[in-house]
Amino acid sequence: MASPSPSPERPIRVLVVDDSPFMRHAIERLIAAIPGAQVAGTAGDGLEAVRKALELRPDVITMDVEMPRMNGVAAVAEIMSTVPTPIVMLSTLTTEGADTTLRAIDAGAVEIVTKPSGLSNDLVNVGERLAEAVTRASYARVSRRHPAITLAPPPTPTRPTTGGPSVSAQYVVVIGSSTGGPPALSAVVPKLPADLPAGVLVVQHMPPGFTGALAKRLDSLSQLPVREAVDGELVAVGQVLVAPGDFHLIVGPDRRIRLDQGPTVHGVRPSVDITLQSVAAVYGKRASVAILTGMGRDGADGSVAVERSGGSIFTQDEPSCVVYGMPRVAKERTQHAVEAPLDRIAGLLARSVPGWRGAR
Repeated sequence: MASPSPSPERPIRVLVVDDSPFMRHAIERLIAAIPGAQVAGTAGDGLEAVRKALELRPDVITMDVEMPRMNGVAAVAEIMSTVPTPIVMLSTLTTEGADTTLRAIDAGAVEIVTKPSGLSNDLVNVGERLAEAVTRASYARVSRRHPAITLAPPPTPTRPTTGGPSVSAQYVVVIGSSTGGPPALSAVVPKLPADLPAGVLVVQHMPPGFTGALAKRLDSLSQLPVREAVDGELVAVGQVLVAPGDFHLIVGPDRRIRLDQGPTVHGVRPSVDITLQSVAAVYGKRASVAILTGMGRDGADGSVAVERSGGSIFTQDEPSCVVYGMPRVAKERTQHAVEAPLDRIAGLLARSVPGWRGAR
C-alpha cells in the first residue's frame, strides 16, 4: 500500500532518528524552522525508530546511518516492510558512509542529506538542504517491501573487455532522475546492452560524495562499465558516466566532459537541463533522453531542446514513479515524448540508438 502525501491543510510530521542527543536536538531545530513541518517525535536507535514509526505514523522520517542495536539500513528495511514511510538519510561524508547510505536507498529510503558537523555555518547549509529533501520526500509514494529483496548483495556482471582505446560516441543517451532515482537507475542502467553503440550520461540529483558510490553500485550490476565522470574525458562508446554531485556536467563541442560549478539550476547542481542543453547543441538528433522519477521540472527545458534538434524523449509513467514530477513536466512540455513503465525504459533507449543490432 502506498503512503499518502500530507495535505496542504496540515503540516509535514517528521520523526527524527539519531543516536546522538546533541544531533537529535540540532535536527529538531532544523525541522522546526521548515515552513509547514513539525517534529512528530524522536528516536535514539533503529529499534526505537521502528516502534515510533508504527506508533506515530509520521509523514517523513530522518534517519541516521550508524546507530546501536539496529542501524539505519536495517531500520529502513524494517519500516518499509511494516509501515512504509518516506525516509531521508542523514549520512556522514565518508566512503564507508556513502556505501552504507546507498544500501539504505536500496532498502527504500528516498533522499540523502549530508549530516551536519555541528558548526553553525554548516547547520545553516544543511538546514536548507534538509528542508528541500523533507519537502520532496513528503510527496514520495512508497510501498511495502520485503527486506530480503533489497539487502541481498548484487551479482557481478560478466562484461566483455575491449582492450582498445576509447572511441568517441557518435550517439549519446542521457538519463536524468531525482527523488527515487537510485533504485530507478538500478532498474534501467543494468538493462542497457553491452554492445550499445552510444555513450551514456547519468544525471542524478545527489550530494557530493555519494555519486561515486552510486556509480560503483551501478557498475557492479551493469553490462556496461559505469563510473563517475572526470573533467576533460571523452564521451565514449559503451561507457556510462555519472555526473559528480555539486557539478554540472556539460558536453563540449569536442565531445569531452566539462564539469562546472556555475549557479544551481532549479536549486540543484548537477542539473539535467544543463547537460541536455549542451547535448542538444553538440549531438542534435543523435541523442536519446529518459527522464525518470523526481520532483520539480529539471530536465523539461533540456528535453524540449533535444526534441527540437531531432532527438528522442522517453519519460517514466506515473504508476512506476516515486515522485511523478520531472517526467510529468517533460511529457507536457515536449511534443512527442514516449511515456512508459520503468521496466520498459532501457529497451526503448536501446532501440532508439541507430546501429544497435537489437533495434528494429
